[in-house]
Amino acid sequence: MPDTPTSDRTTLRQQLLAHRQTWSTTPEAAQAQIQLQARLLEVLAQLEPMCLGLYWPMQGEFNPRDLALIAAQQWNCHLALPFARRSPVDMHFRAWTGDTPDTVDECKIASTTGKPVEPDVVLVPCVGFTAKGWRLGYGGGYFDRYLAAHPGVTAIGVAWQAGLLSDEQLRQQPHDQALMAVVTEKQTFSD
Repeated sequence: MPDTPTSDRTTLRQQLLAHRQTWSTTPEAAQAQIQLQARLLEVLAQLEPMCLGLYWPMQGEFNPRDLALIAAQQWNCHLALPFARRSPVDMHFRAWTGDTPDTVDECKIASTTGKPVEPDVVLVPCVGFTAKGWRLGYGGGYFDRYLAAHPGVTAIGVAWQAGLLSDEQLRQQPHDQALMAVVTEKQTFSD
């Protein structure tokens, strides 16, 4: 996507989100959805999660709902959606049935009223990412805080290939939590 180095994460995030919003309505995006789901299923088949933490898609993200329903059936795993709080800043996961979410969290993101659960595998949405597993998110730090507090969780980044950034474009910050892998429609990046 952007080909110039920048340390301004806000500008980088805005550029990537604008590109993704435009691209997400194209026929290529529909095909990429199918390809990314197939790649994620391959990764999850190796992990066989007992409880899979997902997210409800927004702003042109990969939609993991069909993947979630397949995972629940294939591995008999439980599903969970994040619930974020603004004060104090916190995020936890709640049991999810796979149905349309029945509430929104304090950040106005679709969630569920299910009981709190602890996923062993979490799919983490990425606005941008590096091949080494560093992620650019939406800027709130919710997933980084969650992963720091739950070091045993296997964190898999989910991104479109267009979000791939160089190490110069996305420099690691002290609070950043590395992902075990990042899966796109074209490849799986793992360090």
